[in-house]
Amino acid sequence: MSDRWVIHLPVTAPDLHRARIFARSAARLLAGLTARVEPGGVTVSAEDQQGVRHWVFCDRPLPGGARCTLPVDHTAPCSRR
Repeated sequence: MSDRWVIHLPVTAPDLHRARIFARSAARLLAGLTARVEPGGVTVSAEDQQGVRHWVFCDRPLPGGARCTLPVDHTAPCSRR
């Protein structure tokens, strides 16, 4: 049996932009809980095309092993915040 479980929580939003905003907010809020939240793995999809995923966070590697936590379409240099 697995030591880790992934929670799939369908939440709807009216468009991709607002879905990404909600997903970022939820991931950051949940990161303060005891469950391990991996924001870099957060994606959103159209309800009728759930196999087509859109990334929410950039998640590019940063020096020192950290990952970029800015939105996927950011134009500023990558950062942890």
